[in-house]
Amino acid sequence: MAGNAFGPAADPIVIDVWSDVVCPFCYLGDAVLKQAIDEHPGRVEVRYHSFQLHPGATGPMKTADYLAGKVNLSKAQIEASHEHLSARGAEAGLDFRFDDALVANTRDAHRLIHFAKTADREHEMVLRLFRAEFTEGLDVSDHAVLADLAAEVGLERAAAAKTLAGNDFEAEFEADIAQARQLGISGVPFFVFDGKRAVSGAQPVELFRRALELSTQDRAGSPA
Repeated sequence: MAGNAFGPAADPIVIDVWSDVVCPFCYLGDAVLKQAIDEHPGRVEVRYHSFQLHPGATGPMKTADYLAGKVNLSKAQIEASHEHLSARGAEAGLDFRFDDALVANTRDAHRLIHFAKTADREHEMVLRLFRAEFTEGLDVSDHAVLADLAAEVGLERAAAAKTLAGNDFEAEFEADIAQARQLGISGVPFFVFDGKRAVSGAQPVELFRRALELSTQDRAGSPA
């Protein structure tokens, strides 16, 4: 893969990303990371790993209502945070509509991402799920919705539905969660560059640029 795209390549810099599709900072971080990659002259491979911000979530619930019941923030504070995120997202070309966003259990959405990876549609699936969550207000725990989204990125809808109805990719999902726990990851997005350098959160693009530069220096045997 060239430096301005996501995907496999010979001897690329590998970036492992832990994220959740109901995490707005993950959506923003993905966009900022892509900007840094687009500017980078070398080859880059991005690999996505499952993480759940709300593992106990059951039925879909309005994000503001869910947060009001889970964190010690007032409605005004939540709205101010969403306004700030919306402004940052707009700068990155993202359309956050928090009034419509839902908190739902994302276990099956993550299994769908693993399914998409087998057809080299991993990043496309991640992006489609982000947009479904934060722009369209869709329930990303609903199997029919997920199967439709899979079809939209070029996957076979029937195969996606069959995957969701069974236990396919449960082991991959659990392995990602276990690895996050082993690495001490408690929040997302979390980025690991070539297994050496970590960047936590939706940081400014300069930080991602620097991580790529340092990883390139490592490959060349230059001092960091």
